[in-house]
This record gives sequence, structure tokens and C-alpha cells, in this order.
Amino acid sequence: MKIKFAPLNLPLRRRLQTVAVLQWIFSFLVLAQICAAIFVVLLLSRYWWIPALYACWLFLDWETPRRGGRRVEFARHWRIWNLFRDYFPVHLVKTVDLPPNKNYLFCFHPHGVLVAGGFCNFGTEATGFSKIFPGLRPHLLMLPLWFRVPFFRDYLMCGGLVPSDKQTATWVLSRPGGGNVAVLAIGGAPESLDAQPGRHTLQVLNRKGFIKLVLKVGATLVPVYSFGENNLFEQVPNPHGSLLRRVQDRLQSFMGVAMPLFHARGVFQYSFGLLPYRKPIYTVVGHPILVPQVANPSAEQIESLHSRYLTELKALFEENKEHYGLSPDEHLNLT
Repeated sequence: MKIKFAPLNLPLRRRLQTVAVLQWIFSFLVLAQICAAIFVVLLLSRYWWIPALYACWLFLDWETPRRGGRRVEFARHWRIWNLFRDYFPVHLVKTVDLPPNKNYLFCFHPHGVLVAGGFCNFGTEATGFSKIFPGLRPHLLMLPLWFRVPFFRDYLMCGGLVPSDKQTATWVLSRPGGGNVAVLAIGGAPESLDAQPGRHTLQVLNRKGFIKLVLKVGATLVPVYSFGENNLFEQVPNPHGSLLRRVQDRLQSFMGVAMPLFHARGVFQYSFGLLPYRKPIYTVVGHPILVPQVANPSAEQIESLHSRYLTELKALFEENKEHYGLSPDEHLNLT
């Protein structure tokens, strides 16, 4: 394989953008493990009192992630996130105003490999969420496992991230006065195994838990499609039925974490590595679907709202696809 090296005379800002994305990849892939290792090493050293004190704090603070977390606006505005945004670049697109007196469930599609657009738009202020949607506070939902890791959980909460479980989502969407947004990647980790450039495969047909949730709390549904999300990485071919896909599915069902074998480019060359490609992302927030509050929704009510949601999602994709580089013959593949 011929290696294509990066030019030596790249502008400093482009190099800083690469560093910003490199630290993001590092945070997603190994920071949790490092935080856990530091906790154990300190516990076995003469500085055992540091993790001991933290454990006491953790005991008192255990439920905080499920109660909206503990965001730090300063952290959401770090300049490194602007560099992260400009690397791709990432854009947040509003199609309609959303009144701040309601609570919203933003249904994010597709998951992609690492949810880059979701993190940039809703876990930071790099694309100006608070200015585009004044009065709304986003809470990006993430795998609950990571909120059990010492130190790492506190880092996640700084950006407004919270666990992706029913209890947390209900807490966010039931807050009186409105103004809260729960952002959920509907396809979840399994959908990341289908994230390939040029593909628009969504795992949504059999996912109706989010529909039942919004009916119970009376929150407003909003479809969100992130054009370009699947173009950031290549994956080792893993068609359904292949040995690799069977192993990945088994690991995902056992561990709760998907294991996509992805690759893209490196720091100093463009031929291989774990850095994403510099491909634009356009995250389009669609029209809201008003939902009546139903304490005990019936199967028919859930099915009806789910069908309406799929119709709105497909309309959002079809109305915007040609604006963001897709051809007229590209369509969603709902599974």
C-alpha cells in the first residue's frame, strides 16, 4: 500500500484541529480505562486516601448523572471544541423555531461510529446550540456504563452528557417549565456496525421504547438527521451473516458496547489510522411532533406515533439530502 503523507507546510490552525480531534478520539477510546487504572494505582499506593475520599464523594453523588448531570458551561465553551468543529467541519441546521416552554426528545440519526456530530452539536457549544435554540438545554444521552468510571464520569457531565437509560430520560423530559432537551441516538451502539460511507441504514423499525416514553411524559418528538455522519470512517467489511458480524453482535449483546473495526487516516499521513476523515457534517433538526401525555399508552397509540415519526424522519431526509451532497436516488434503509 502506497502511503500518502501530509504536506509539511500545513497551516498551524489545521494542525491544531488535528490535535483537537486526536484528544477526542483518545477520550472516547482509552480515557475511561486510564481513569479507572489511576484510581486503582492510587488506591494501592501511599496516596490511598485520595481515591478513598473520592469514593465517599462518589457514594453521595451517585445519582447525579440520572438527575440531569452537572454541566459546566465553561467546559462546553472550551476553544478546543471550536478546533474540533472546524476539522470536519460540523454544522447545526435549524429548520424551525422550538419554543423553550416545552421539553423535547431529539431523536438523532445515524449513530455513526463515534457520534461525532452529536457530540459536537449537543455536548459542546462549538456550533452555537444555545444561540440557535435559545432557552433550551441539551442533554446528550450516553451509555450508562461510562458513568460508573471514577473521574471519567465527572468529565462527561461537564459537557451535559447523561446516561441513556429510562430513568434519566424521564427525569430530563419531565422537568417543569420546559426548556430541556434529551438527545438520543435511536439506533444505539448496534447501529454503529452499519456505519459505512454512503450508507444510510437506520435501526429504528423495532425500536419503540422512545415512543412509549414521550407518550408517558408528554414531551415533543423531534427527528434529527446528521448528514455525513457515516462518512468519517471506513469499516472492515462485516455484512450480516459473516463471521465478523456474528462475533461483533455477540460481543455487543454480552458487553453492551459495539466493537466496530474502523479506520480512516493518521496524524501525519492520510492512508491509515484512527483519525476521522475531514468530511463535512450537517446535523439537521427537523420539525417537532406534538405528543399528548398518556399515562398508560396502548399498543395502538404507540404504533400510530411510531409510524408518524418514521414518516417525518423520511421526509426530513428526502427534503434535505440534495442540499448536503447526496444524490436523488439515495434513500433511507430502515431496519
